[in-house]
Amino acid sequence: MENEILDEAPALAAGALSAQEMLAVGLVAAVGVGGSLAVVWMILRRARLGLAAVEARPHPAVPWTGTDVATAVLSFLGFQMLAAAAVPAASSLQVRLAAGSAAMLAATGVSMLSLRMRGATWSSLGCGLGRLYDDTRLAVGGVALLLAPLLGLAALLDRIVPYHHAIIDFLSAHRDPLSIGLVAFAAVVAAPIAEEFLFRRVLQGWLECWLEPQMTPWAGVTAIVLSSLAFAGAHVGQGLAWVPLFFFGLVVGYLAKQTGSIVPGIILHGLFNAVSVVLAVFQTAASSTAGGG
Repeated sequence: MENEILDEAPALAAGALSAQEMLAVGLVAAVGVGGSLAVVWMILRRARLGLAAVEARPHPAVPWTGTDVATAVLSFLGFQMLAAAAVPAASSLQVRLAAGSAAMLAATGVSMLSLRMRGATWSSLGCGLGRLYDDTRLAVGGVALLLAPLLGLAALLDRIVPYHHAIIDFLSAHRDPLSIGLVAFAAVVAAPIAEEFLFRRVLQGWLECWLEPQMTPWAGVTAIVLSSLAFAGAHVGQGLAWVPLFFFGLVVGYLAKQTGSIVPGIILHGLFNAVSVVLAVFQTAASSTAGGG
């Protein structure tokens, strides 16, 4: 799902940064590591008290079947193909970004409507907003936990297999507000909504129910791992970006399992991608300065 844009961005290239920029990056990294350690400490503290990292909320099992999951996947692929066919090959990346974002949101809406017609409730779809404050707190905690380790891992992997994405090239050449806004909308709004719904609710929710009779008490863990593998696999072709994305999927998958909601995952995903977009903008600005003066 290439139009889902920057689910993570490699760290800024050290050689392209000034001393002041390196200092800023160092301070941000220190804050990120501190935040991650603080969340780990809270998780361990809860574990010593016999509590789960995230309190489980009562929520209904999903009512759909494997056929419904396959239909949703085909819907997402079909809308992407329609968007690609509707946009001429010579179109600018701005147009293709807009078309890809529209396709993701349209596929999400159609899949939700289809499942609703088959008896799913808004609660079983994981779309309730009744605990928005708690969901936002969980999302912020997830970002604090993941940001430093995953961006650090991405930077390390980038040295093994260089990360490449058309968006990086695009931002190097287009730094106007419209272009940056389109990238931000695709990465911070469209991709989190579409991916969290498809991978964490439609696929993972079904896997939890399907595996429960066969693998109790490991059904939930297995469902999270399998949905994370599918999520990472959708991003193969962007260097080794799929590796940190697998670990990202484990965390948002756990949130979805414990809460029965995709709202914490959408917020976490959006915040994480927002940081990635900011890093990509700084990275391309530094590269442009170094290359063009």
